[in-house]
Amino acid sequence: MHSPESIHPSLWRASQLARGMNRCIDSGHAALSAELPGGGWPVGSLIELLLQQNGIGELRLLQPALRNLGRRRIALLQPPYPPQTLALAELGLAPSQLLWIAPTRNADALWAAEQILRADSCGALLCWQNQVRNESLRRLHLAAQSGGALFFMLRPLHFAPDASPAILRLRVAAAAGGVQIGFAKRRGPQRDTPLFIPLPFMHSSLPSHHVSLDRPAPAPAAARSISPTLVE
Repeated sequence: MHSPESIHPSLWRASQLARGMNRCIDSGHAALSAELPGGGWPVGSLIELLLQQNGIGELRLLQPALRNLGRRRIALLQPPYPPQTLALAELGLAPSQLLWIAPTRNADALWAAEQILRADSCGALLCWQNQVRNESLRRLHLAAQSGGALFFMLRPLHFAPDASPAILRLRVAAAAGGVQIGFAKRRGPQRDTPLFIPLPFMHSSLPSHHVSLDRPAPAPAAARSISPTLVE
C-alpha cells in the first residue's frame, strides 16, 4: 500500500503529522518540534500564538528560531511595550537586526505587515494584534506565502475558538518555569493535553528599574530603546 506522502506531499493520514508541506525552522525546543508538522515553525505561512497575556515568555519561546535566522532582520510590529536593546541582546538578538514599527492605527499596521511579507525583506515578522478581521488574516496568510519569512501573529487567548486561515495555532499560557502549549490547530491529529515547555530564566544584567525580558513596562523604560518606525 502506498503511503499518502508518496502520492502527494500535501496528503497525510489523520493519525500522523503532516510532513514536507512547508520549509520549517527548528523551534529549538525538542518536545515542541516533535509536535509540529514538519518538525518546526513553518516559514511562508501565518502562525498564530494565542496568549493568555503578554509577557509570559513568548519571546523566550521564539528565541532559538529567531537566532537561527542569521543576520536577517526581525520586524516587531505594534508590540505591547517598547523593545529594550539590553534585554533583546541577552536573547542573542542584535539591536541592528531589529526593526520596531509603531503605526498609529491598526489598519496601518496590517498594511505594513503585508508589505513586509510580500517584499520578503525580513527573516521574521512578529505582529501583535488585539482586533483583526478574518479577511485581513487571509490576506496576510496569502502575502506570507509569497515569501520565506517566519510570520507570527500574537493575539489574545480568547480568540482561540474563532476560525482562522493560519495553518498552525497554539495557545500559550503561563506555567512555573516555562509555558503550557495547547494545540488549537495543526495539520495532524488532535492533542488535548497541553505540552509544557521549560524556558530557562534569563539572568539579565539590567538594573532593577529597567523592563524585564518578557514583562511589559508599567511606565516608560529608562533603558535605551530601539527607535520606532512610524507608519502614517
